[in-house]
Amino acid sequence: MCGIAGILSLPGAKPVEKRELAAMIGTLHHRGPDGYGFLEDPVCGLAHARLAIIDLSSGDQPIHNEDKTVWTVFNGEIFNYIELRKELEARGHRFYTHSDTEVIVHAYEEYGDRYVDHLNGQFAIAIWDVKQRRLSLSRDRTGIRPLYYAQVGNRLAFGSEVKALLALPEMPRALDPRGLAEVFSYWSTAGEQTVFAGVKQLPPGHQMTVDARGTRIAQYWDWEFPDAPIIATRPAEDYAEELRALLIDAVRLQLRADVPVGAYLSGGLDSSLITGLIKHYTDTPLRTFSVTFDDGEFDESAHQQEMVSHLGTNHSSTLCRAADIADAFAKVVWHAESPVLRTAPAPLMLLSKLVRESGYKVVLTGEGADEVFGGYDLFKEAKIRRFWARNPQSKFRHKLLDKLYPYLRNSPSAAGGFAQKFFGEGLDQQARAGFAHGPRWTTTQRTWQFFSPAMKQAIGAFDPATAYEATMPAGAARWPPIARDQYVESHTLLSGYLLSSQGDRMGMANSIEGRFPFLDHRVVEFANKLPPHLKIRGLTEKYLLKKAAYGVVADNIRKRTKQPYRAPDSASFFANGAAHESVATLLADSRVAAAGYFEPRAVSRLVEKCRAGRAIGFADNMAFVGVLSTMMLHESFIARAHEPVPEAVTASAGLRTATTA
Repeated sequence: MCGIAGILSLPGAKPVEKRELAAMIGTLHHRGPDGYGFLEDPVCGLAHARLAIIDLSSGDQPIHNEDKTVWTVFNGEIFNYIELRKELEARGHRFYTHSDTEVIVHAYEEYGDRYVDHLNGQFAIAIWDVKQRRLSLSRDRTGIRPLYYAQVGNRLAFGSEVKALLALPEMPRALDPRGLAEVFSYWSTAGEQTVFAGVKQLPPGHQMTVDARGTRIAQYWDWEFPDAPIIATRPAEDYAEELRALLIDAVRLQLRADVPVGAYLSGGLDSSLITGLIKHYTDTPLRTFSVTFDDGEFDESAHQQEMVSHLGTNHSSTLCRAADIADAFAKVVWHAESPVLRTAPAPLMLLSKLVRESGYKVVLTGEGADEVFGGYDLFKEAKIRRFWARNPQSKFRHKLLDKLYPYLRNSPSAAGGFAQKFFGEGLDQQARAGFAHGPRWTTTQRTWQFFSPAMKQAIGAFDPATAYEATMPAGAARWPPIARDQYVESHTLLSGYLLSSQGDRMGMANSIEGRFPFLDHRVVEFANKLPPHLKIRGLTEKYLLKKAAYGVVADNIRKRTKQPYRAPDSASFFANGAAHESVATLLADSRVAAAGYFEPRAVSRLVEKCRAGRAIGFADNMAFVGVLSTMMLHESFIARAHEPVPEAVTASAGLRTATTA
């Protein structure tokens, strides 16, 4: 894991200077505290901040090919680098390191832009081809590692985080109304959109090339599903056996490192299965970490301890209190670089701190299983709503929703007539790609009422559901309904929020690399071809995954109903009727009015509602956390002056510098 940055000077632009690269990479010190490297080329300069995990002695970046005509910096890991290196050596390529990075330049030489097809990993890659004067940027298939870029005058700047781009004085500093509208709808931005004006992200599974012919962006991988119907050709047990074998190999590959590797253990099926596979099928010492809460609604420590006892793991946990969330939240937003509508990232940042303090740099996690195998209540809810839609006048079909959300203190399905109206909205729109997400997007979009008149005018007639549905693949209408639901979920919540604000950013806040075996592309491709009933059978979620976990995970955990990871929201910022300092300061009428995103009086009423403990619904909590995090984002990146380059960067800048001359 690392941070990367770079500048490409297009024809007529000023040459790239090292001081610019140092300023950019200096903002990413948390991603790579183990050293810095630079490629000085007046046309394309590259910078790298290293978190040393593989080839500790000779794996410093930038890395080059034999004649130094191809250079790369990258963030992430190539898990199949050992096998790929053997293939490339057999084709005549010569290596000078033992790093996974070096396979990138040789694979690029051998396969051109299709080199990404040969990689099993999580990555954001920049390649500078000196002979062709060609820059290539690539991002991993599911969007685990971030990559941002911006056109700054007649130059292209890119980096692992937006703050690297903002280190350039000529870069504008403003939040984008469209980006904010998307976050306050989908929980994330979609496609190339970000919340920063002038900044784009390279979408998952995409490549960008820039050369004399111009700039081109192409998709090389996507979540693809067969047309309906998908018929099972084997017994479920056969599919489960194949899945377990795939997961064992994914875990085996992702345990590769020259430093100790641990695992997160939440108490649910997904992380328990990963730790169980480590225990039963590898010789890696089992070191696990978890977060616990003093509020029983969110705490899963009993289930965590059951798995600890079952596996005999060396385990550590950190207790997260509401006050801890409030105190950490500004730092959370600084790292996330986006408004968030839940406080859930905060405990994960505190957990990664525990991992770092325990002497670890790498953890395997269970993220991705719900999107890949149909684990969320949203998928079951959509199944019930489709069943209900066949007979919308039924007095009984909607009552199946009562079986969902047993873990919520204020379950939306238990609200009588309101729940029936809420879940019944849009029943006649089953053909729409966003059918499953409609109730969520509608609820989230109610937070728009807090936007200021100027913001609403800037957003204009933008309709989030229609806009997103326009991006769906042409053949999606022929997919099984759950496939469409999974596609939307994986391209919004998963890549834009769970893998970013909760994943990459909260781990990197403490220089911790998370790895995700369920998002090995082979696992995703296998799952996408499964008959729907092997994902959700009746109202049993992740049916096949539970079968694959038999004998590996304690039965109580294996059969347990999914309980999504959550944390206390608005209540975290109010104690004994008093608001946290950040609320009192940033949500004061004058500050809200000056920033211009929200209507001060509406925000003031919301704050008082939260102070009184009356914000018990999703909409109020999302609005409060969203408004506060947006104000924190504005304070950190828009209102403040440029941050100075850390001394660590300037002091070590000359230690690893290469040139193409």
